[in-house]
Amino acid sequence: MRSVDFKALLGGLGLSIRGFARETGLSVSAAQRLVTREEWPASEASCRVIQDWVSRNQAISEVRRKSVPKTFQTPDAPPKSVLPPLHTLPSRKRQKRPETGPRRKGTWPVGVYPEPLRRAQQKQFEGGEGSHPSPDTAPGNEAGKISAATTQLTEEDIMLLRSQTLFPDTRKHFGLFRDPFAGEIQSHEDVFITPDIRYVREAMFQTARHGGFIAVAGESGSGKSTLRRDLIDRIQRESQPILVIEPYVLGMEDNDQKGKTLKAGHIAEAIMAAIAPLERTKSSPEARFRQVHQALRDSRRAGMRHVLIIEEAHGLPIPTLKHLKRFYELEDGFQKLLSIILIGQSELKLKLAENNHAVREVVQRCELMTLPPLENRLAEFLKFKFERVGKAAAEVIDDSGIEAIRERLVLRPQKRAGGGAADPVSLLYPLAVGNLLTAAMNLAAELGAPRVTADAVKGV
Repeated sequence: MRSVDFKALLGGLGLSIRGFARETGLSVSAAQRLVTREEWPASEASCRVIQDWVSRNQAISEVRRKSVPKTFQTPDAPPKSVLPPLHTLPSRKRQKRPETGPRRKGTWPVGVYPEPLRRAQQKQFEGGEGSHPSPDTAPGNEAGKISAATTQLTEEDIMLLRSQTLFPDTRKHFGLFRDPFAGEIQSHEDVFITPDIRYVREAMFQTARHGGFIAVAGESGSGKSTLRRDLIDRIQRESQPILVIEPYVLGMEDNDQKGKTLKAGHIAEAIMAAIAPLERTKSSPEARFRQVHQALRDSRRAGMRHVLIIEEAHGLPIPTLKHLKRFYELEDGFQKLLSIILIGQSELKLKLAENNHAVREVVQRCELMTLPPLENRLAEFLKFKFERVGKAAAEVIDDSGIEAIRERLVLRPQKRAGGGAADPVSLLYPLAVGNLLTAAMNLAAELGAPRVTADAVKGV
């Protein structure tokens, strides 16, 4: 049993949260929870990968930290955590945020720091000016390189806001009759489309129409479920002869210790329930799959096409992923009988990685797509959302407020003299943007500000 301090470990390696997530195959949100709150992933495979990564890089981090002058070392390092056994991983239970009580206008609420204090704390944390030497290579590092950028990790910087609600007084203050970010999608016209989203959206529709096997991965709040709903709505709106098959994934996990795994037999039952709901499913596996093949063949000859959509696909076990390839290969002559669309968080990319030999046959047939953050489309996104509720975005938030949202949700690791630049971590996804702006609007309304400015965003 070895101990490890993830914040100190990443700081010694000069590795950002994004880089840590990329090297371990975790999503950025899962990596954030592990570093800041010691919440381990539910997957034993992911935990084993993390433990192997720690064993490879802990010695390198110690060498790096000893070579950094005390001026740049983070004071008061938190106590080290202990790597738990795989069978005793803690559950992810969020603690309730303490109530802050009512606040008076013109005062800063509890837990909110004015910008001068925030800057003073950041300056104190950086530890002044100077440079530190860093070796280019070290034993035990597979790449043989150590990044020269030192990343300062604080919980305030990398944690996303929880779900926010627009208060009635806030809606009245800004003249809004509906919350632009809560339950705002009522039709396909409410879906914000960028060139990247349009490509994924059209790829999903063409897969459902003409066949194919694709996987759509993205961070939490990036719009995956919205695209699934948009696809189903488009099929119904255009009266396409496409039958959508969606197995229930409530309580689905990739192992039976954490929940119930989705097996090939369950997918077969979902197919039969959608195509022939009155037909009794055969009990033996061989007869059941022969029955599924015949039902798909008869339905296709009647003019119907079929698309299997599995959401939360990052929770699929490896055997089920391999079985999906066999479902995809069900044919009637040259015609494929079943299209497949997988939708999941970034952990899905790890399972469908090219170096994962366990699912190499699936990887060769599945096209992997990723939903990127908003980046330079942030202003367009806000303008679109407020126009859908009959309000001009400029009447709610000014340009400084938009830039403050960008600065808050695009984390740029700090660089030291002589060091290289680390990759920025972008959290500019619709859900995170909506939560942050909603909290800033509530604060601005409390303080009586006519619009959301940079100070309101930074004060959240």
